[in-house]
Amino acid sequence: MFNAFSARLAGIALSGLLSLSATAHAAEPAAPEALRIGYQKGSVSMVLAKSHRFLEQRYPHTRISWVEFPAGPQMLEALNVGSIDLGSTGDIPPIFAQAAGADLVYIGAEPAKPKAEVILVPENSPLKSVADLKGRKVAFQKGSSSHNLVLRALQQAGLTFKDIQPIYLTPADARAAFQQGNVDAWAIWDPYYSAALLHGGVRVLKDGEGLKQTGSFYLAARPYAEANGPFLLGVLQTFSDADALTLSRRQQSITLLATSMGLPEKVIATYLDHRPPTSITPVNEKTAVRQQQTADLFYENRLVPKQLDIRDRIWHPTLTTGAKS
Repeated sequence: MFNAFSARLAGIALSGLLSLSATAHAAEPAAPEALRIGYQKGSVSMVLAKSHRFLEQRYPHTRISWVEFPAGPQMLEALNVGSIDLGSTGDIPPIFAQAAGADLVYIGAEPAKPKAEVILVPENSPLKSVADLKGRKVAFQKGSSSHNLVLRALQQAGLTFKDIQPIYLTPADARAAFQQGNVDAWAIWDPYYSAALLHGGVRVLKDGEGLKQTGSFYLAARPYAEANGPFLLGVLQTFSDADALTLSRRQQSITLLATSMGLPEKVIATYLDHRPPTSITPVNEKTAVRQQQTADLFYENRLVPKQLDIRDRIWHPTLTTGAKS
């Protein structure tokens, strides 16, 4: 199933998508009346597309609106109830959303950026390895990619999730608990990680290297995706083009991201060093298999209430669907 799907995507990529560098979008598909986008502080491609108004320029007849969320679980809850049409999260929020009955589909993916997510400890902490976390309090957002980071790091160290005391907190609350010494470790993603480095007094206990995380996903409500296939392919391409600017226009991108995120440029520069730009594409076979393995891992550890099959949640884009003008 996925092999045929991958071949089909290759044809679409070669024949259908125009980059922002093109002088015009003469063959743009019919666009919907509105697109409501959920994003996070660290969503580089989305924040840059928003700052440059790329989508507004490409789709002038579509009302584009943006809503910021503190983390993926809150975003997908909004997506499930119809408050937004499209969102981007790490690998775990869609698994928790599916377990809760949300009818969301994976419309795009980008590779994991293992240097952009870490488990932090205080600089003077006696903890030297993940194995030392046994019996300790570890703060992170429940149902986030950091949840996966912690689980996989423990597994690699020969521990189980039951060997730690998970403290479920939003990024802001987890940072406060960490700085006040109320938890022993903090699992977090960028740009919060880079901000903590700049603040000082922290040490990386473990990053995502070698943990086989899936990456980030772009999700939509199934009816919206089915009605707007070619349009959503164009949106994903626009986000990829925006992300590429972190390399071709690095300083400009740093300045824009710093302004949008409310963070010092030094933090943004470090963040970009942790995550090279990558293309955003529909989900291929390798990514789907790895995400299924992640869902199975969470079920085996009783972190989701039932076994999940993500195959029918993978969006199969076609060039024949689209909104009516």
